[in-house]
Amino acid sequence: MFGTILKKKVSDEKLANVFINGLFSTVDNGFPVVAEMLNEDNAFVVSPNIDSKNSYEFGMIVVVGNLSFLESAFDAEQAERVEGLIFEKLAKVLEMDLQSFKSVVKDYKQLMTRLNHPSKNMVYAMSKAVFDKYTLYNFQDEYFKRMQAPNPLLLKRLDEVMENFVWDWDAFFKRYKLD
Repeated sequence: MFGTILKKKVSDEKLANVFINGLFSTVDNGFPVVAEMLNEDNAFVVSPNIDSKNSYEFGMIVVVGNLSFLESAFDAEQAERVEGLIFEKLAKVLEMDLQSFKSVVKDYKQLMTRLNHPSKNMVYAMSKAVFDKYTLYNFQDEYFKRMQAPNPLLLKRLDEVMENFVWDWDAFFKRYKLD
C-alpha cells in the first residue's frame, strides 16, 4: 500500500532522459566487457579484436532493441509520446536531424527483423545484429563462416549477455509512477 504512495512521479520528458542516460551508461560500461568476451571466445578460430571503444553499432542495437519493448511497457499513446521524445533527444545527442535518426533506427530494426526471421524474440535479434554489425562470421570456423551464420553455442552465450542490456521496466515501475 505505501509502495504506491511513496513512488516518485516522473513526466514523459524525465522518463525519456532516464531511459537514454541509463542505456548510454549501460553501453559505456558494458561494451568493453562484451568486446573482451567476444575477443576471447574459443568459438572463434581467430580473435575478432573488437576495439572496446567501438561501441556505436552496439549502442544502436541496444537502443533499437529497447525501443521495441516500449509498446509492451506502456499504452500505445504514451509509448508513442515517450518514443517521440527519445528520438528527438537521441538525434540531438548524435548530432543528426530527426528524420535521419529515424531512418537509421528503421534500418537497424529492419536488419534485426531480417536476421532473426521467423523468431520475434528481440534479445535474439540483438545478438544476431551484433554478430552482423561486427562481421563476426569471418572469425568462425569454415563451416559457419561459409554459411554466414553464427555458431549456435556462441550465439547462446551472446543472448545471455544481451539480456543484461534490456531495460527493466518492472524495476522502474516499482520506484516511479508516471504523471
